[in-house]
Amino acid sequence: MDDVMKVLILTITTGQGHNQAAKTISEYLEKNEGVKATTLDAFEYINQGLKEIVSRGYLMSAKRLPKVYGKAYRMAEKRDSENGYIMRATSSIMAKKLIKFVEEYDADVIVCTHVFAAMLVTDIEKKFKRDIKTVGIVTDFTIHPYWEETDLDYYITANEFLINQAVKKGIDQEKVVPLGIPIDPKFATMCEKEQARKSLGIENKNTVLVMSGSMGYGKVARMVKRLDSSDMDFQIISVCGNNQKLKKQIDKMNGKHKIYNFGFTDKVDLMMDAADCIVTKPGGITSSEALAKELPMIIANPIPGQEDRNVEFLMNNGAAFKVSSTFPVDEAIYQMFTNKIRMRELKEIAGVLGKPDSTLKIVEFVLKVGGHTNEA
Repeated sequence: MDDVMKVLILTITTGQGHNQAAKTISEYLEKNEGVKATTLDAFEYINQGLKEIVSRGYLMSAKRLPKVYGKAYRMAEKRDSENGYIMRATSSIMAKKLIKFVEEYDADVIVCTHVFAAMLVTDIEKKFKRDIKTVGIVTDFTIHPYWEETDLDYYITANEFLINQAVKKGIDQEKVVPLGIPIDPKFATMCEKEQARKSLGIENKNTVLVMSGSMGYGKVARMVKRLDSSDMDFQIISVCGNNQKLKKQIDKMNGKHKIYNFGFTDKVDLMMDAADCIVTKPGGITSSEALAKELPMIIANPIPGQEDRNVEFLMNNGAAFKVSSTFPVDEAIYQMFTNKIRMRELKEIAGVLGKPDSTLKIVEFVLKVGGHTNEA
């Protein structure tokens, strides 16, 4: 057991993206002989009540008070030194309880999928009894506020085009490793559209995939109804996840287009293969999955804050359309399907930006910095 490499993955529950990234990395690491990976919600370990407050507070502010959340996020981006000092002091107090777990676990590498977890590690790393490598994973197409308050060995970003932003925030360029946001390795494989549609039991025709995200944020049913009002010939795949209310709303629709409506599914990768484009919230992981599949994106309902930054990255790099009150989703679909040059460009740019092997590359990197010699 002394030769077993140990990786501790620290996350914080604010939405599902950070936890999903942690789970993906953990599962892939565990497949490697001689590697033990443990995932811990740092706030939950410190105090269960703290975890609930942070998690519910994020969900309530992001879903019910999105404009307020967006303003708070922007304030964090422009914060003054006093605000930064308060965050560092609070983190230092909370970190004390975490030291015991880290020492008992005796990790070779600590991976942080949330900036608050990285701040906790920064506060305690000088107290480690031996050298432990630390790696932060940024789970959006931006460098979130407070990453500059951390001091880790490495920072994994979604794309190399974010290096300049990281450097401007004071992160040493040599520490920035643009390997991508961790996604399930099955998104690295492609299936022909006709075969994917056959496997799903749907017609072989133009297909629009609509995904609402884990929080069910945005007026998704209204958007599907707007798509159904289009005179163009296509079918719709709708994925509602765990949002039962939304699923029931869409199940009741009976309009011009065939709608294949799903709740929770483990076939999103196949659905992306079957689709010609995706209408989605611009979460970091869903966007990464779509880019890996070279799937043109139509962005809708971004949560103000980090998802606004994802929109900026994707739009400024030519990887997506964005709907608005004056450019509704049916108009976006019309332009996408009729402008063949634009559709081709969207696919090509997705191929440039996408990191289909992100999880494999991240695991290989973690193993390397931890001194593990086995192949991932």
